[in-house]
Amino acid sequence: MSMEVLDPTYGGGTAGFEPAARIASLEGKTVGLISNGKKGTKPFFDAMERVLKEEVGVGRVVLAVKGNYSAPAEPAIMAEAPEWDAAFAGIGD
Repeated sequence: MSMEVLDPTYGGGTAGFEPAARIASLEGKTVGLISNGKKGTKPFFDAMERVLKEEVGVGRVVLAVKGNYSAPAEPAIMAEAPEWDAAFAGIGD
């Protein structure tokens, strides 16, 4: 009996891109937190919001919760994201 081993890497190459410019500080900025909606993300992002506001000086935190934890963020979330200065995505169980 033989076994076929597949290579999962993409061999088609990648398009070049420029990474986003880094911001010097989060102070006064708007930060988006994208949750996968599982219960473990709520306490984590609540604590993260508190730290961002109280210790880092973030001006505004936007919590966006995906409707399906295993799917990409909905178009409404992605449409809002360009208004944020920075974003964090997280998972939790």
